This record gives sequence, structure tokens and C-alpha cells, in this order.
Amino acid sequence: MEQLKVILGKRSYPISIGAGIIQEDNIFWPLKPGNQAMLVTNKTLANLLKDKVFYHLRKSGIKIDQVILSDGEQYKSLNEMELIISALLEKKHSRDTTLIALGGGVIGDLTGFAASVYQRGVRFIQIPTTLLSQVDASIGGKTSVNHLLGKNMIGSFWQPSSVIIDIDCLKTLPYNELVSGMAEVIKYAIIFDENFFSWLEENIETVLSLDYKSISYCIKKCCELKAKLISLDERENNFRALLNLGHTYGHAIEVHAGYGNWLHGEAISVGMIMSARTSELLGYLKKSDFKRILMLLKRTGLPVKGPKNMSAASYIPYMMRDKKVISGEIRLVLPLSIGKAEIYSNVDKNIILTAIKDSQ
Repeated sequence: MEQLKVILGKRSYPISIGAGIIQEDNIFWPLKPGNQAMLVTNKTLANLLKDKVFYHLRKSGIKIDQVILSDGEQYKSLNEMELIISALLEKKHSRDTTLIALGGGVIGDLTGFAASVYQRGVRFIQIPTTLLSQVDASIGGKTSVNHLLGKNMIGSFWQPSSVIIDIDCLKTLPYNELVSGMAEVIKYAIIFDENFFSWLEENIETVLSLDYKSISYCIKKCCELKAKLISLDERENNFRALLNLGHTYGHAIEVHAGYGNWLHGEAISVGMIMSARTSELLGYLKKSDFKRILMLLKRTGLPVKGPKNMSAASYIPYMMRDKKVISGEIRLVLPLSIGKAEIYSNVDKNIILTAIKDSQ
């Protein structure tokens, strides 16, 4: 087992990474024997992993209750969050309870948001089970639910007490979910690390086969990058916003298509192509770098073209509702080269529209 740390003063927390680590002693830190906790998961994972986690929590002397939610992005809503709050109240959970999120980004976000508002804030632990949540969503304390008019529009910053990344959980994933998670891995490489990008070009097949050495290297690399960023910019006032590469375009696809019809990573893959094309049109990104990004996403099995039934003009209203919009100006994260990205405002709408059309 390897451990990293997110450094945030008194709110610092460990990220534990390894295979089968759910069974380790004291893994559910900061829980102690006799503590009260609520496990939050979905119907799919309840069948696959819940009993195993429940067994080890009970073995650790934790008084554990559970709430099982529906599975899918379309259920990342205030309605589902209310189910968590109701379960906590019905089971008489007090302010010293701990919520435990067992699932992907949807469960992690819902649980974290519920933890941030229940009795004005209780502890929570992340046990991410998808590649996407292991490399990105479970770390950093962004919690939220979706609204019909926009993705992740209702939420809060609420850091977990610990993140437990058990690589064995990835064996339960449908292949398309694994591929979807790779979009966020590739995102980190495009923004921060050309050597990592080159490594992915050489090792993408091995990673997708869940070779332990390759996948654990991938996860650790992304966690290290994200932990460092959060320590520098917890509330996304500066560098952390770079992690939104592809998300302004990608969220537009997710909302337009209806939550759950496009996997998050699939939409972000197309969004990264649109961002890269925008940068190329502006004269920042070299054509050769654009082609490398396009080829790696294709080889991974990710889509590189947006929905056929979505016109370029229909992206703009969604993009205008994006959380990064300030004073009516769309702010875009654009790759300048592989390993470097920056945030730009005032990008000509015609260039944005051309980039979208070129990726349809």
C-alpha cells in the first residue's frame, strides 16, 4: 500500500492506494471502534462490493447503517441527496457520525454534499470504485448535484477525512466505464506532464488490460498531481481551474444529451478535442500536438466527435451557464502544448463555433 497526503493544515488527509486494502487494519481512519457511520452506495455496487466493505467495517467495530441509491448520473440530484439526509435522521445519526461513499463520482459527490450540510457538516470518507473517481473526483472536496439547466450547479467544497483507493474495485467496472475514466488520466498528462503523456502513448493497452503495475502508476501519478494542486489552490481561485480542460464543452454535451446518456469521460474526451482545436485555431497549439492528443484518445476507445444531433450554436447557451463564466465571458482552459495549459477569456465566439463544427 502507498500513501499520499493532501496538505491543507488541520484538514489534511491521506490517500491510500493499493490492491485489496479494504481489508487492512485501521484503513477506515479516522473511524474508531464504537463510532457511528452511514455507508452510501448504489444498487449495482450493493450487489458487488457492499457486503465485503460492510464486513470489514463491522470487524473494525464500527456501528454501520446503509443507504442504497439508484445508479447513474441522472440520479445525481437533490432528490437523492434528501434520501441520504432522511436515512441519517431516521437512524438518529448525530454530529459525530461519518458518511462513507462507496462508488464512483456520482456517489462521492452526493455523499460529500450531504456530509457538508447534515447538521452543518460531518466527516466523510471516500472509497472510489471507478477509475474516473480514483484519479480525480474523490480527491479535492468538490461536492455537488446536477440541475436540469446545468451540471454540478449546486454544491460545496467539503474535504474528505480520507480517500481509500482499492485498485481491485476496478475489476467490477464495465469496460466502457474504464475507458471513460481514462479521459481524466489523459487530461492530467495534457495539462501538466508531457513525459506522462508519452508514457501513456507507449502503455495505453497495458493500462486498459488492468496490468497492476501500469494502472497503479497511472492512479498514483494523477493523485500526486491533484493533491499538489489542491494544497496550492483548494477553492479553485487559480491553478486548480486548469483541471477543467474540456469540461466547458463536455458539460454542454452531457446536459444537452440528458444526464447519463453520455458518460462523463466520453463527453470530456470530445470537450478536450474541442479545446485543443480552439487552441490550434488561435495559433497556440501545434498541429502535431493536436494530432497526438486526437490519436491517444482514439486509441483509448474514447469518442472524438460530438453528438450528431447537437448543432454548434446549441453549445453556447450551456457554456454561458458554466461555473467558470465571469461577467458574461466564457473562460476556457486551452492546451498550449502537451504538458502546458492556460485559462483564456474573451475567445472569439466564431472561433469557438468553428472548433465545435470541426469536431462534429
